[in-house]
Amino acid sequence: MLSSVGSTSAIVMVTLTGYLLGSIPAAGWWARRRGTGDLRRVGDGNPGYWNARQQLGVRASLPVFVFDVAKGAGAAGVGWALAGSGDQAWVMPVVGGGAAMVGHAWPLFARFRGGRSILTFVGTVVVAAPVPAAIVIGVTAAARGATGRFDIAARVGIFGFPLIQLVVEGPYRTAATGVLMSLIGVRFAQAALSARSAPASPATADPAA
Repeated sequence: MLSSVGSTSAIVMVTLTGYLLGSIPAAGWWARRRGTGDLRRVGDGNPGYWNARQQLGVRASLPVFVFDVAKGAGAAGVGWALAGSGDQAWVMPVVGGGAAMVGHAWPLFARFRGGRSILTFVGTVVVAAPVPAAIVIGVTAAARGATGRFDIAARVGIFGFPLIQLVVEGPYRTAATGVLMSLIGVRFAQAALSARSAPASPATADPAA
């Protein structure tokens, strides 16, 4: 089984690489560069793309969007590069992308306080599961055009992905995606608990990063 996925050293390397990539606090660095200050102290307090978008605007926050997606895609790409040749080789990009999501949510370089990992998840599945990802990107774009709202389109894409993946790739790879999505759920649960003591304003209470 291990040989069909990758060697132990390869798994360790993919995990560490993914976590370190995910730990790069792109949103926080970019927001400070643009003069916004610490994202953890403004808006909804989320140091990720959605808060950066609220503070900087759509165009100015685009580098954050690209970089957060690239973290997941890069980690998953490393996973493919070091994967074995068997039927279970797809596990490695999932491991790499999952590690990047953990790094994004609990970053080593930002005192373990990060974003929700949604865009890092997107980058992961684009590389780890390109066919269902391509379908979902089309569906998400349609939802964005129909509603005019990024947050609704993001939800359509995130929650629609496992259904489409189940049809295209079957239950095992879909279950792995479910594990990755559970990380997003944990971060949203943490945000909800934090909001009890410091409620977010209506303008910023819908994070997606």
